[in-house]
Amino acid sequence: MSELFNCSLSEQMLQGFRAARAALGRGELAVLPTDTVYGVAADAFNSAAVQKLIAAKGRTRQSPPPVLVSSVQTVHALAADVPAQVLQLTEQFWPGPLTVVTLAQPSLTWDLGDTFGTVALRMPKHDFTLQLLAETGPLAVSSANLHGAKPALTAAESREQLGDSVAVYLETGRVAGDGTASTIIDVTALNKQQESADQPALPVIKILRSGAITAQQLADALPQVLIER
Repeated sequence: MSELFNCSLSEQMLQGFRAARAALGRGELAVLPTDTVYGVAADAFNSAAVQKLIAAKGRTRQSPPPVLVSSVQTVHALAADVPAQVLQLTEQFWPGPLTVVTLAQPSLTWDLGDTFGTVALRMPKHDFTLQLLAETGPLAVSSANLHGAKPALTAAESREQLGDSVAVYLETGRVAGDGTASTIIDVTALNKQQESADQPALPVIKILRSGAITAQQLADALPQVLIER
């Protein structure tokens, strides 16, 4: 039976925090708030837990979950050869609704699905979840709803969809935004450019999913980079 903790109440906040941390450590799932929507989380380094996450949403390995981190410094441990432009973006938009797909550190022993050597990273703008991430380490997190259903803006909405497939639900109230998802960008061309002697006139970043961060904001942040949709 799943548990829901109202973490807006001081007497339940610590209890819920500990319950989520313990559940994630056991390879179970937890629903937590972010700045965009509620997310369902699993230990990113526990392949069985990640598979539980994928199955709970009704998705397949062809849709690997992003990984949430608690700090920009964690990027260097998870991504290979972080380009300067990526650090510029994280400095401006993290914590916040920008997910960056980059080449994964090849030494990592994890299985997020069919990633083809990449990893999608984000640092959410939510103090409670950042504190949890600081204790658990990186978490594989996807929106806390069934595939094709409306994203959950509260933990209670998520529980209606995911039920007992999730061990712990952490409720902090409705998300601050309107449910607009993070913008997902592919920066792997920047990695490949660093390895190639034949460099194009402008490095390229590709928008994989439009979201809360606009193409114009990205272009303004990196005027020497071509933003493709």
